Parts: sequence; structure tokens; C-alpha cells
Amino acid sequence: MRTVAATRYVTPLREGGSLPAVVEADDDGMYVMKFRGAGQGAKALVAEVIAGELARLLGLPIPEIVLLDLDPDLARTEPDPEIQDLIRASGGLNVGLDYLPGAINFDPLVEQPDALLASSIVWFDAFTSNVDRTARNTNLLMWHRKLHLIDHGAALYFHHDWASAAQAAASPFTHIAQHVLLPLASRLREADAALSTRIGDDDIERIVALVPDAWLAGEPAFADAGAHRRAYVEHFCARLRQREAFLGEALRAHGHL
Repeated sequence: MRTVAATRYVTPLREGGSLPAVVEADDDGMYVMKFRGAGQGAKALVAEVIAGELARLLGLPIPEIVLLDLDPDLARTEPDPEIQDLIRASGGLNVGLDYLPGAINFDPLVEQPDALLASSIVWFDAFTSNVDRTARNTNLLMWHRKLHLIDHGAALYFHHDWASAAQAAASPFTHIAQHVLLPLASRLREADAALSTRIGDDDIERIVALVPDAWLAGEPAFADAGAHRRAYVEHFCARLRQREAFLGEALRAHGHL
């Protein structure tokens, strides 16, 4: 994963609950930046990196994710006090997603992804415990007539309660019944067979290792960032072994439509 430095705050995207913004970086690229100092905190950034890179590993369409180094002095050029406070609170590494100019929100009444892609996205969201891909908030964009997955800050909901994370690894994930693509997901068994073989324990370790230590520090459930990191690896390795729980729930939910 590349690290770039934010050089200019361009515009806020106020439809996001965490006040993301379009920023320019020192590679001349434009990124949608998620701020560590926003109300959702570092856990949302951890979810963006882990879920996003798992999606990439599985071959799902997702914009490039970078680590964005933010100098809090950029706040001096912003007239909005709320934005100033956000920038100052987010100094250091944040998350950026490649900005897709001209992209439009996915409309389930207009767009009909093929059954295998829909099934693969449903499987992935159940695996990563993503509660936020509903008809109300699809977190899907259409860009150059292709579907793109965005905004995984609400995934990995288990990490908000580490005491129950072991149970969460075997969770059937009943939220999948609200998934916007579930009606099209008629090839879930096929998606499971294809996707589960692409993820190995070493892949999970590699992806979790991308998370900066600073985002993992201070979690009271763990002695240090290393122990915190291992807990994510153990959760996803266990979830993959016990995937019949969430796959079965998705199949049942699809059958009830």
C-alpha cells in the first residue's frame, strides 16, 4: 500500500457521516480522505484498510487505497472551524481512496449486476461483517459503467466489542437480509467456492499488517498493538473456517425473498 502526503484540502463530502473530503496529494492524485480524528475514530480506518484490501484480494472492484499523511498545519488555510478542528485532530496517517470523478451512486432499480458478482459482494460483506450496504445506503458507485465498492468503515463491527469477538467469528450475520444486492445473489454457493480458496492465512496476516501501529494503540483489551493486530488475524482465520454459518444465513435470506 502506497503512502502519499496530503497537500491541499479541496472540498468536503458532507453526505458522509465522518466528514470525508476530497484532497490532493503530492503524487498529483485526488483522493477521498477518511480522517482519523472524525467521530468514528481509528477503528473506521482499520475497517477501510482490512475490508478494502480483502475485497481487492478477492478480485472485487474497489478504488486504490492509500495511506494519507496529513500535516495539521493545513488547517490554517481552511475558513470553516469544524474542518480546521478535524484536520488538527487527524495529523499523521489517514486513509485515502482514489477519487472517481463523475461517478454516480448505484441505483438498484436501474443497474443489474450479474448474479455471480452480486453473490460475491454479498459473500464478502457477510465475511467482513459489513452492516452498511443496504438500499438506503448502498456504498456502491457506478464509474465508467462499472460497479465499484466504497466506504467500509462500518465493516468489522466485532472490533467494537472484543470480548465477544470469538463468538462473532461464528456469527451467521443476520444483517445480510438487508443487503441491497441479495435479490440478485443467486450464485452464492459458486461464489463461496471461488472466493474462499483465494484467501489464505498468510494473506490475512499480510493485509492486517498494513494497518499502522498508531491506529491500534490504546485498545484496553490488548497489551500492545501487536496483540491487537493478532486478534484481527485470528478472527478472520476463524471466520473463514466457519464460513458455513454466514453462507447458510445468506442462502436462507435469499430463499425468503
